[in-house]
Amino acid sequence: MFSLGGFSRGGEYESKTWDVLIIGAGPAGFTAAVYAARFGLETIIISKDLGGNMALTDIIENYPGFPEGVSGPELTNRMHEQVKKLGVEVIFDEVERIDPAECAYYEGPCKFRVRTANGKEYKGRTIIIAVGAAPRKLRVPGEEELTGRGVSYCATCDGPLFKGKKVIVVGGGNTALQEALYLKSIGVDVTLVHRRREFRADKILQDRFRESGIPAILDTVVTEIKGKDKVEGVRLKNRVTGEKTEMAVDGVFIFIGYEPKTDFVKHLGITDEYGYIPVDMYMRTKVPGIFAAGDITNVFKQIAVAVGQGAIAANSAKEFLDEWKEKNGE
Repeated sequence: MFSLGGFSRGGEYESKTWDVLIIGAGPAGFTAAVYAARFGLETIIISKDLGGNMALTDIIENYPGFPEGVSGPELTNRMHEQVKKLGVEVIFDEVERIDPAECAYYEGPCKFRVRTANGKEYKGRTIIIAVGAAPRKLRVPGEEELTGRGVSYCATCDGPLFKGKKVIVVGGGNTALQEALYLKSIGVDVTLVHRRREFRADKILQDRFRESGIPAILDTVVTEIKGKDKVEGVRLKNRVTGEKTEMAVDGVFIFIGYEPKTDFVKHLGITDEYGYIPVDMYMRTKVPGIFAAGDITNVFKQIAVAVGQGAIAANSAKEFLDEWKEKNGE
């Protein structure tokens, strides 16, 4: 797994006003930090974890430079080591609110105060939001109660616990097929359940999935996850025929997409009706000085895209600060 080296003490950074305050330590946030630091901007990251969804992926095969693939934890660790080498600290905390703030003239365009779950407050002249999106839930009876007791959203994390046991993987996109293949590779008895007839995954993954021999139940949804202290089975319904069936399983792995984690900025009016943050080609939001990058902007959810957006966001933050200095004769 990745290293947690670089955990900062936090308190000594609260009195400082940062040029760039990045929220989120996934590929977009890490890349923004690399560029901002290389621009000479005083930069900090606040994040509740490292890597986001990237760190939960067993193998990444479509990121340039790794022809044999790279594990999510390894790529996370490499990115973290790079920002640490540039002097960027990661504060491990969760941001609860961003508010505009007036600062003294000599401090520059200090516009924002960031409050965290641990009761800390940090100041930033610019903000880059790169919190990603959380796994979408089925929202069926038993799911919430049995999460961590057989219901999982991370095969890399929990898969080894199910060796020799029977599970279903729910979904039909890249992640669902990848994780089903991974689970089978470590000795888990896997069946895939998908609500449509056709998969949405890349053709190469579909071919690999079919070659694997993993059974697939199509046109079918999970209507309930059964169990008292742990998962014991699921109820299924065929969307075409209406037929209802039950299946005994030990685990349910859910990969049906993602939802944005933006409740902490909705009061700023920068989110759309789905909770994502719209940006222009420069990663600018509706609020000057606040930028966004990565999955939170509702683009093609890929590490390569998040990295590109992170670089653009950092460059836009630099230009924002340069423009203020020019207007004020600095």
